[in-house]
Amino acid sequence: MEPCVHIIDDDKSFRTALGRVVEASGYRANCYESGEEFLARLPESEAGCILLDLRMPGLSGAELQARLAQAVPLLPIVFLTGQGTIAAGVQAMKAGADDFLEKPISAKILRDVIDHALARNEERRAGRDQIQALRARVSRLTPREIEVFDLVVRGKRNKQVAYDLNTSERTIKAHRHSIMEKLNLTSLAEMVSIAERLGRLEPTHAVLDPRPASSPKANIRYR
Repeated sequence: MEPCVHIIDDDKSFRTALGRVVEASGYRANCYESGEEFLARLPESEAGCILLDLRMPGLSGAELQARLAQAVPLLPIVFLTGQGTIAAGVQAMKAGADDFLEKPISAKILRDVIDHALARNEERRAGRDQIQALRARVSRLTPREIEVFDLVVRGKRNKQVAYDLNTSERTIKAHRHSIMEKLNLTSLAEMVSIAERLGRLEPTHAVLDPRPASSPKANIRYR
């Protein structure tokens, strides 16, 4: 589905004018008079972005932003407001807004802002698709292979993993070989990267030794 620019503003004349500019720029536009209306008509596709007023009756822009972080997290939010303050702008950006602009805004700046927001949206959707693909790959592992995977990426050697799982070192080597094949990996570093991206491993203090895992000194150390 083609990306859509969602315009949420209680000012009907501004909302309509903004929609015309968006469509004249070659984008699809959907307009909403309130945050409540947008929540009631949440888009099925997260391809696009949101142009959001800051101050509206009912849900404010900031309150809606907080809800949308859970409802449609991939849609970048650009605030357009005629009553903005530095503090409000800082708060919105800290909460994840893509941009914070004052009304009125020129058509050229608006196009540039939308282009940037749509590019961000595409990056987020690509990242989500990559994570889903990684989860699908990991789901092919058996429960025992998952246990081995989680211990290996934490730097434990085959002997340590075998002790923890009360089995033989030869069995752990067989599991590691199977894991590498199922995940289509060529190195321990790739396995660690997958674990980090899937949230199975905290990356903060990981130090990966570049030497082969078969080396007696190769290890991943956590300080």
